[in-house]
Amino acid sequence: MPKQRIWLSYDLGIDGDYEGLYYWLDSYDAKECGDSIATFIFEYKNDLIKELKQDLLNSVQIKNKDRFYVIYQENGSLKGKFIFGKRKVAPWKGYAGELEEEDI
Repeated sequence: MPKQRIWLSYDLGIDGDYEGLYYWLDSYDAKECGDSIATFIFEYKNDLIKELKQDLLNSVQIKNKDRFYVIYQENGSLKGKFIFGKRKVAPWKGYAGELEEEDI
């Protein structure tokens, strides 16, 4: 079976199933990579993303607002996608300001 190193970012809010997630991550001997990011080797049969999602669903109670983003390699390129949840407005949005056009 193919194996692949993946990076998983997770956001479960304050009432998420951290116990289930931490048990699941520990079962894969995941390494901590900063706040809410882990890396580990995932073994799959055919479809990495589909099997990863199902494996998480089998161990973690996923709520509507939970977010999981996976980074993986496909055909030699790095890919990333949300497998649960979706992108939010970044907390840094607007810090760089907007360029204003000057009338000359």
